[in-house]
Amino acid sequence: MTMTLHHCINARSFRVLWMLEELGLPYELKVLPFPPRSRDEQYLAVNPLGTIPAFLDGDVWMSESAAICQYLAARHSPRVLDVGVDEADFGAYLNFLHFGEATLTFPQTLVLRYGRFEPPERRLAQAAEDYTRWFLSRLRTLEPRLETRDFLCARRFTAADVSVGYALMLATDIRLHDRFKPATLAYWQRLQARPGFQRALTAQTQAARAQGVSTESVARWDGR
Repeated sequence: MTMTLHHCINARSFRVLWMLEELGLPYELKVLPFPPRSRDEQYLAVNPLGTIPAFLDGDVWMSESAAICQYLAARHSPRVLDVGVDEADFGAYLNFLHFGEATLTFPQTLVLRYGRFEPPERRLAQAAEDYTRWFLSRLRTLEPRLETRDFLCARRFTAADVSVGYALMLATDIRLHDRFKPATLAYWQRLQARPGFQRALTAQTQAARAQGVSTESVARWDGR
């Protein structure tokens, strides 16, 4: 049975799309206008939370992007995009896999909310700046590690790099990439050069156009 991914352009669901392309798995991509909970009421029947992603694999239904990455790696790429429990970097792998969402993406969503998504009268410039600083301070913790290795753990590209890589993608969309430290910037450039990443970019654009959805990035949505 073909897997199905419900996706918005450059949203968290891009993690899952990137994983699917890295793995070469067949899937159906359904691109939705952002935010789907208010612009496509039928989507609530798929995901009552109204959030992106929604991922279906037979009887499996998931909505957390980092967890879906872990699921795909474990089921379809053991000891390649996944890290085994008996490998020295298993703990680091899990930590970075969830660091990408819980620590790096979370503050950026608040930057977007209070800097762009809320109506003008509800925007909070100080909150947006504070969470920008929060994100950058936590991002800096990667720099020493990336100065000595190409990828985050296990001496290879893994789902943890997809998770953290998406956070860097979002930061680029909101114009924070010029504040990346050198090793982090070089790492981000390596990730963007991967064929799987490039195929994911192409796949979302082609699907959006075919389905009559704007190819505008979530980060450029202005809330109107």
